[in-house]
Amino acid sequence: MRRGSTRGRCIVAALLTALVGTTAAHADEHRARRVPPPPEYTQECGACHLAYPAWLLPATSWQRVMDSLARHYGTDASLDAAQAQRLSAWLQANAATGKRAVPPPEDRITRAAWFQREHDEVPAATWALPAVKSRAQCAACHTQAEQGDFSERHIRLPR
Repeated sequence: MRRGSTRGRCIVAALLTALVGTTAAHADEHRARRVPPPPEYTQECGACHLAYPAWLLPATSWQRVMDSLARHYGTDASLDAAQAQRLSAWLQANAATGKRAVPPPEDRITRAAWFQREHDEVPAATWALPAVKSRAQCAACHTQAEQGDFSERHIRLPR
């Protein structure tokens, strides 16, 4: 490309616009996926732990989670068939897409590659704090987790 070439500047500008647009679209996808859960999801699942947003796991993982509620990570979380079907349908419809659609080991959000990358700077001692207890306790650091907002601007690390 010749120095000062108008065509060259246009190509570079187009590439940068495409890159920024792709990044913005990716961010918007996650904002758009923040569909409020049905009250029964918040009531049933939120009784024992954070009612995790559906977009944190892919549909295949949610299906396995819902199919194994009788032994839900060591607890019997069984629901009646109609309720399980309604919640499963909502989870499937709002599940992770794109890069997050890869089922993590054991269908655990905390074992997902994206989760590991996002939390790689968190010191091991933080996970062991009484206020945190485990990686699954999102609300210990994410002050807006109950609303499905895990953005960095709403993080407060416990001491």
